[in-house]
Amino acid sequence: MPASPSIVITSGEPAGIGPELLAMLARQHADRPFAARLVAIGDRDLLAQRARRIGVDTPYVNYDARAADAPRDRIGIWHLPLVAPAVPGQPDPVNARSVLDMLARGCDACATGAFEALVTAPVQKSVLLDAGFAFVGHTEFFAERTHTPRVVMMLVGGNAAAPLRVALVTTHLALREVPQHISRTTVTETLRIVQADLVARFGLARPRVAVCGLNPHAGEGGHFGREEIDAIEPAIAELRGEGFALDGPLPADTVFVPDIAGGYDAIVAMYHDQGLPVLKAVSFGHGVNVTLGLPFVRTSVDHGTALDLACDPGRAAGADPGSLVAALELAIALASARARNAAPA
Repeated sequence: MPASPSIVITSGEPAGIGPELLAMLARQHADRPFAARLVAIGDRDLLAQRARRIGVDTPYVNYDARAADAPRDRIGIWHLPLVAPAVPGQPDPVNARSVLDMLARGCDACATGAFEALVTAPVQKSVLLDAGFAFVGHTEFFAERTHTPRVVMMLVGGNAAAPLRVALVTTHLALREVPQHISRTTVTETLRIVQADLVARFGLARPRVAVCGLNPHAGEGGHFGREEIDAIEPAIAELRGEGFALDGPLPADTVFVPDIAGGYDAIVAMYHDQGLPVLKAVSFGHGVNVTLGLPFVRTSVDHGTALDLACDPGRAAGADPGSLVAALELAIALASARARNAAPA
């Protein structure tokens, strides 16, 4: 394992803001190199064109897996040509296969050990679905690709002094489907994965975790639903018996109050829009999505493709790369910590 990790970055939806954000990241890397070897997957001509469009000199070099002496202050481009030219702000289903190939190649390269971490720019799910692909999200795609039975989506925000980490039991489901996916098994599996990665990757010896209820007031003793009684409480009790430091089920409308949330290393929410709106309200544009449970480190931005920004060169040039930078920095930190933990004593 190298002293500084190798990170692969996907460039995201070709018509979205990902190529511009990648150009900004590459410019920052050229000025003040990150402590990692960086390689981006995407169409070489598209990335160069979109960099010039916002006034950034092409800050890339061609990626060659056989070259050990690639410049450390330049992002290498792993060329993956598009089927059709990309028009900013106008996603084309014809390029859906190229987008999925980008994700597959990045995933496989990390799974085989060629890279220590994967950072993903946003994709346009609707276009992939319109093209006929059953794509729910990055999290589910990487889990299936690596044959990982269960992974956990966790967003990280706040600041170094007071980090806010929010993990989810369920992710991309219609709200009406959530209760049937809340069981003792799913809650227990989620909490085990969160515990394991907080210890192994985030370096927390005994993390303290808050667990939300599903229903208002955490079910109000069963009057607002029985998921807390039948699923969440038994899962918590089982893991407390194994030494986990867990509190809950707690009402989601109070656990995120700063004075309460600050007492925990992570909060586990039952569904997507129970936990993520709070985190994004305080950290949008600088938050990071982390997939727990994968055999490699994967982080992502906390925002979408921003097609409205991408179609306007002036607005694209003013886009904030903060979340991509934060995702890269966290990927480097987690990959480096993993390497240290794996090193022989």
